[in-house]
This record gives sequence, structure tokens and C-alpha cells, in this order.
Amino acid sequence: MPAARLSVSQALLLDNRLCFALYSTSLSMTKTYKPLLGGLGLTYPQYLVMLALWEKDGLMVSEIGARLYLDSGTLTPLLKRLETMALIARVRDAQDQRRVRVKLSAAGVQLKAAAPAIVRCVAAATQHSTDELVSLTRRLKALRTHLVP
Repeated sequence: MPAARLSVSQALLLDNRLCFALYSTSLSMTKTYKPLLGGLGLTYPQYLVMLALWEKDGLMVSEIGARLYLDSGTLTPLLKRLETMALIARVRDAQDQRRVRVKLSAAGVQLKAAAPAIVRCVAAATQHSTDELVSLTRRLKALRTHLVP
């Protein structure tokens, strides 16, 4: 079956733009997470930082920024807030004092126990099978790879 082609005027319709579909879906996804994370006292960006640290504790700030596609101006306030909440600690690297390593606190490690329930709730809210979600995630990551220089 040949690929569908849109006229120029159709291509400019908001509902036909991939960028808008991604943007509005991202907003909806964040809204889905909000009440679930609210019970943990986390915002969605803070949750992403915690996910990165649960995956690999002791990351450098620069590694977290690269992993989450965040610049230091956005990441630093997130880390300060998580530190104030006693979920992480920021420590200077022993080999290079200019670098800051982020480590989970005991409370930050304990918080991970709540994560599977959040994953299940969000997966259920999508009304897609696990296989469909894995496939969609793979395709979006491939798209991101092509777009990010």
C-alpha cells in the first residue's frame, strides 16, 4: 500500500503535525503521572531524575543531564529540591573537585519500591498492551536519535 500523501494545506493542519501529536501526548502523559507522583511528593522531572539514579546510583550531574536531555540550568534546581527532600546527596568527586556526583539517600532508595505501581497505573491508562508500548517506545527512541544532533 503506498504511503499517504498530504497536500500542503493538509500538512499544515495542526492535527496532522507529528510535532503537535508528540507535544500534546507529552502533556497528557505528564498529567497522567501528576496525581500518582503527587503522593510521593515528586514532580515529573524529579521522577525522571530518580529513575536515572535508580538505574545507576552515583551518576555525575553531567551524566544525569545527558541522560535526561537537560541543561544544567534546568537540572540544578531539580537536584537542589531532591536534596532538600533528603532523597539524594550531591558530593564533590574525590578525583576532580569540579565534578559533582549524585547519590541516593536511604529514603531515595526506599522510594523505588513505589515505582512499579506507578508504571502499572500509567501502562493501564494508555490502554495499550505491553508489546505495543515497547514497540512505540522503540520507535520514539529511533525518532529522537535522528532528531538530536
